[in-house]
Amino acid sequence: MTTIHLHQTTTASPEQVLAGLTDFGPGREEIFGNSADSYLKVHHEGPHDADVTEGSSGIWERLHYDWTDPHRVRMTTTDSNLWGGESGHTYTLTQQPSGMTDVDAVVVRDGKNLKGRMLAAVLSLFGTRVLGKQFKKSVEAIEARNGGVSGKNPPA
Repeated sequence: MTTIHLHQTTTASPEQVLAGLTDFGPGREEIFGNSADSYLKVHHEGPHDADVTEGSSGIWERLHYDWTDPHRVRMTTTDSNLWGGESGHTYTLTQQPSGMTDVDAVVVRDGKNLKGRMLAAVLSLFGTRVLGKQFKKSVEAIEARNGGVSGKNPPA
């Protein structure tokens, strides 16, 4: 099992980040490069949870999203062609006194078959760098759709 910790600071508010994380409409792949629209299937969407299949490049997973706490989004893997066990994602959104928002993500990859275990091993070595680049792009895309610029201080 591989656990990857990611962090990004953004001018987007926690509410704006939450809205980006839980927008399952067309164009999701513009925010999340690892979630191709052709894989996206929303099985259920409620006011504080969703059941969604997403993926790309031959890798897919069905996730149960839970955002009953608006500052934490838990995505639990319920089915996948590679991931099982404890796999999933947790995003924690913390607004700073400066107005910036810290976005912390924990990604757990527990391979359920040989291919999944091999990819989890690769992610243990390179996951922070590889997933970190995509995570940064996702946060920047959420910020851009809300008129902000990543890594900059908000206007005074």
